[in-house]
Amino acid sequence: MPVIQSDIPARLDRLPWSRWHWRVVVALGVAWVLDGLEVTLVGSLGGVLERPDGLGLDAAQVGWLGSLYIAGAVTGALVFGRLADRLGRKALFLVTLAVYMAATLATAFSTGFVFFAVCRFLTGLGIGGEYAAINSAIDELIPARVRGRVSLAINGSFWFGAALGAGLSLVLLDPRVLGPALGWRVAFLLGAVLALAILLVRRDVPESPRWLLTHGRGAQAGRIVAAIEAQVVAQCGALPPATGKILLSRRAAPTLGEVAHVLFKRYRLRSAVALALMVSQAFFYNAIFFTYALVLTRFHGVPDNRVALYIFPFALGNVLGPLLLGPLFDHIGRRRMIGLTYVLCGVGLAMTGWAFEQGWLDARSQALCWSAVFFLASAAASSAYLTVSEVFPIETRALAISVFYAVGTGTGGFIGPLLFGALIESGSRAAVAVGYGIGAALVIVAGLFALRYAVNAEKRPLEEIAPPLSSRD
Repeated sequence: MPVIQSDIPARLDRLPWSRWHWRVVVALGVAWVLDGLEVTLVGSLGGVLERPDGLGLDAAQVGWLGSLYIAGAVTGALVFGRLADRLGRKALFLVTLAVYMAATLATAFSTGFVFFAVCRFLTGLGIGGEYAAINSAIDELIPARVRGRVSLAINGSFWFGAALGAGLSLVLLDPRVLGPALGWRVAFLLGAVLALAILLVRRDVPESPRWLLTHGRGAQAGRIVAAIEAQVVAQCGALPPATGKILLSRRAAPTLGEVAHVLFKRYRLRSAVALALMVSQAFFYNAIFFTYALVLTRFHGVPDNRVALYIFPFALGNVLGPLLLGPLFDHIGRRRMIGLTYVLCGVGLAMTGWAFEQGWLDARSQALCWSAVFFLASAAASSAYLTVSEVFPIETRALAISVFYAVGTGTGGFIGPLLFGALIESGSRAAVAVGYGIGAALVIVAGLFALRYAVNAEKRPLEEIAPPLSSRD
C-alpha cells in the first residue's frame, strides 16, 4: 500500500494570520449568523404568529416550531455529516447553504401551521448540515495556536445573527413600515437574500487540504496550500520553515462500524465528555431562547412588537463572551476553561431562576440577568462544538460532530422547548423556575465532568490530538 509523506498540516499551522484567514472565517462563519437569524426571527415573532393576522398559532404550536427546527437540524447533521467525510467539506457547505436558502424563502409564503412547520424542518435540515461541514473545515484550515479563539468567535457569531433577526423584526413589524401581517414574511425573504450572497462568496473557499491528503489527493492538496502560502507571503512576507511531517497510507473511507469503534471504544471517554457538553448546552440554550419571547409577553407584559428590543442586550452578552474569553481557551487551556464557564453559567442560571420566581425581576432586569449569564454560557456552548470538532480523527470528524450534535441537540434541544412551552403555558413562575433549575444542574454536572476528563488540546496540531486512521507514524 503506497505511503504518503507530507508536511501540509505543519505548513498550514505555521501560517501567520492574514487576509486569507479572514475571508475563510467570514465565508464559513456566516452559518452561525444564519442560524441565529432563523432562531431569533421565530423567537421574536412568536407573539406575532399567535395573532389572527399572523398565522393564528397558540403557545404550544410556537414551541413545536422550535422543536421541529431542531429535529430538522439533527437529521441534516447526520445525513450531511456522513457525506462531508466521504465527499469533502466544500461540496457539502455549498449544498447545505442552498437547502437553507430555499427553505427560508418558502417560509415567507407559509399559509398555516403545517406549511410553516415543514419549512422550519427543512431550514433546520440545511443548518444542521452546515455545522458538520463547516466546523470540520474551519478546524482544518485555521492554525493550531489560535484554533480555540477563532472557533469560539465563529460559534459566538450566532448572536450577531440573533441581533440582526431582532433588528429586522423590530423594524419590519413597525406599523409605520410594514406591520405585523406582512413584516414577518419579508424578514424571512431577507434571510434568503443574505444566504444567496454568502453562497456566491463561499465558492472561493478551497477544499480542506487535510481532507484531500487523507483521501490520497496529495498533489491537489499541495497546490491549494501553495496558493494559500503565496497570498500570505504577499501580505506578511517570508514564512518560517514548516517542521514536522506525517506518514499516511491511502485507505477507503471508514465504514459506520469503524466510526462507531473509534467513537465508542477507542475514544469512549472523549465521547462521554462530548455528549455531556452537547446535551447540557443544548437544553440550556434552546429551552430558554426558543421561549424567551413568551416569558416576556406572558410574565412581563411586553407588547408583541417590542420583544426584539430585549434581544439586543441578550445577544450582546452572547457575542462578547466568546470574543473576550476565547483567547483564554488557548492560553489557560481547554479543560480548565470549559469546566469554569459551564459551572459558573449554571450557578448564574439558578440564581436568575430564583429571582424570577420571587418576582424580583421586570422585563429589563430579566434581560440584563440573561446577558450576564449568557456571557459565560455562550463561551461554554461554543467550546462544546470546539471539543467535538478537534478530538477525533479527520476521517470521522464531520460525522463525529454530527453524531454528538444530533444526540445532544435532539435530546436537549427537542425536549427543552416543549418542556418550557408547557411550563410557561401553566402561567406559574414556580414551574418555570423548576425548568431553569434543571438546566442549571445539567450544565454544572457537565462542567465538572469536563474539568476532570476533557482533553488539553490547546495549541496542538489536530494530527497530534487524534492521529488520522490512515496514519503510519
